[in-house]
Amino acid sequence: MKPRRLKGHNAAATCCIAAASPPGVRGSAPQDACMCWLDLRCKDVIFYHRTRQRTVSSLCSKLGNEDVVYASSGTQISCIDVHMASSTWKPLETYSYNKEEINQIAFSPNSYFLAAADDSGDVKIIDTRQQCLYKTLRGVHSSICSSVQFLSWKSWSAITGGLDSKLAMWDFSRGRAYKVKDYGNICYIFNNVGQCFNPAFVHSIAVPEIDVQAALSKVCAVARGDGVVDVIQLESEPVSSSKTSVHHNNKSQLRSKDGKKKIKDDNEMDQSLGQRVQLDYALGGHTAAVSCVSFSLFGEKGRFLISGGNDASVKLWDWSKHFKSGEANSNDETVLSMNVNKKVNWLCTTPSDSENLILCDTSKVLKVYTVP
Repeated sequence: MKPRRLKGHNAAATCCIAAASPPGVRGSAPQDACMCWLDLRCKDVIFYHRTRQRTVSSLCSKLGNEDVVYASSGTQISCIDVHMASSTWKPLETYSYNKEEINQIAFSPNSYFLAAADDSGDVKIIDTRQQCLYKTLRGVHSSICSSVQFLSWKSWSAITGGLDSKLAMWDFSRGRAYKVKDYGNICYIFNNVGQCFNPAFVHSIAVPEIDVQAALSKVCAVARGDGVVDVIQLESEPVSSSKTSVHHNNKSQLRSKDGKKKIKDDNEMDQSLGQRVQLDYALGGHTAAVSCVSFSLFGEKGRFLISGGNDASVKLWDWSKHFKSGEANSNDETVLSMNVNKKVNWLCTTPSDSENLILCDTSKVLKVYTVP
């Protein structure tokens, strides 16, 4: 599959965002600290914005007002209005509450809160209406907090993941975690040699948008360092024990590394979760760490899951059929698998029927694909 190539960066792009309207307008940020705004209806970059800091690590926008974009660079977050682009472009707001480098930012779909996860393991919740720090989430991650997302269906809730292999759900109004899952406390042994040697770091988390159909909305997808994409139903009605966790043909076994019982928080989270499916190499998945994951915006919103990895591949999964059938088997494969020749840094999708997948890799070129 040959992509459309968008030029304009002088270094590898680290992140990108796609706007639903106006159609075709996209933003991307590379390691040269120069953000680009592109319109897929045109060939050239619309305009640039150079930050005063170093690499731009993350971009996000307000739901319902995609012209207001937040960008993190170093320990600072800048708020930019795209309509005010000029040669003397200045941020509308700046926030510098994080003490260490920010890895990801996210804006709440239900309110005015902005979250910023950093290298210390802390997550800063910022009140953008009052322009002040609201809460600091800490005490769970002992290493880098790599990803943060708000739960669109539940007010005052967020989910974080880190390079300590922990996944945590928070009530950020209280600044407390109420569920914690430790992927590092367990060892998955696969028939496919290789994956169990890589730590199950959490590199990226995705949750469906607020308008995804209710039956599929209360889930999250976790991109893990051991090559697995873990899709978890975070909230559900009680189900029979046979359907609480989904594994493919018993090809994986679960045991504690030290032979001891798992930590209480991890057990409690497992018991309160609904269905779960692990999309791994046996199902046509990644052979190296999964760097990013996203729910699709095209077609039936949220139906597909797109993952990119360090194995220079992009996978398109029809993940919902596993939840509907209640099982996953080794005969299931990815809907689409693409070799993109470069390690994938980030990806996002658009609501359109064509040119609906935008990919950032280790090259200086942004690639745009059309996927079914």
